[in-house]
Amino acid sequence: MIEDAATVEDALARIGGKVTGQRRVAGGCIAGGSRVELDDGSRWFVKRSRTLAGDTFAAEAAGLRALRVAALSEASGPRVPAVVAVGSGPAEAFIVMEWIEQGARGGSFAERFGRSLARMHRHRGARRFGFDRDNYIGSTPQPNGWMDSWHDFFRERRIGFQTKLAREKGLIDEPVQRDIESIMGRLESILPAPEFPSILHGDLWGGNYLVDESGAPVLIDPAVYHGHREADLAMTELFGGFPAGFLQSYDDEWALQSGYADRSALYNLYHMLNHANIFGSSYASSVVAIVRRYR
Repeated sequence: MIEDAATVEDALARIGGKVTGQRRVAGGCIAGGSRVELDDGSRWFVKRSRTLAGDTFAAEAAGLRALRVAALSEASGPRVPAVVAVGSGPAEAFIVMEWIEQGARGGSFAERFGRSLARMHRHRGARRFGFDRDNYIGSTPQPNGWMDSWHDFFRERRIGFQTKLAREKGLIDEPVQRDIESIMGRLESILPAPEFPSILHGDLWGGNYLVDESGAPVLIDPAVYHGHREADLAMTELFGGFPAGFLQSYDDEWALQSGYADRSALYNLYHMLNHANIFGSSYASSVVAIVRRYR
């Protein structure tokens, strides 16, 4: 992978040659995307930004590589695009990866996706909870320092970090903060310990997967870390966008621990806090609703 290119143009020249075509691609909340064609006939997906933190795309590349290793190590894991270049030059940061030609969901897509995600989650790539580097959840920094306990990791690296940000921004008041801290103090009695640390996409909502030309699921835009697989599944239920039968197919491949439905909202407290921290007070009521459920 090319990591020393100063510009997108330099990286593309070293990959395949001269740019012969380029068009904007819809989607993406924090960076612009384009499909680029080169004179050797290859096509690539390029994301670039002049405003994001310089290591944003390097962090994304590390996450995609880790997911790809896990998916390829397990039979029929989800597809993950290969990253071929990443850079943070003086003018902009960028990432270049393989272009995914999109297709339509087939009748078996829900089963294919659910089972493939379960297989990827089964990959034993770490003995502790966290990741080799910090990254981002949307535009918010996501600390991933390794910890031995899932409960300590979720309490400190996830909920504690986001709660502190929300309090500093005035998005939650002191009583809500105290309720969150009370819930976190009882976390071991609410969330089970995982079987082992699973590699997680980390931001698995409906906009962060594609369907390729063969009808296979493709994971994109991750916020990777090793944690409890339930955290990934909970987010698939937060905003919709996943086909009926997806969760059942996951459960058929690797049965969920009893009581998952009663816990899923607590995992999503992390994402609601993050949405409040990024988008503002309109998400504060969702934070309060989750807190009231578990206080």
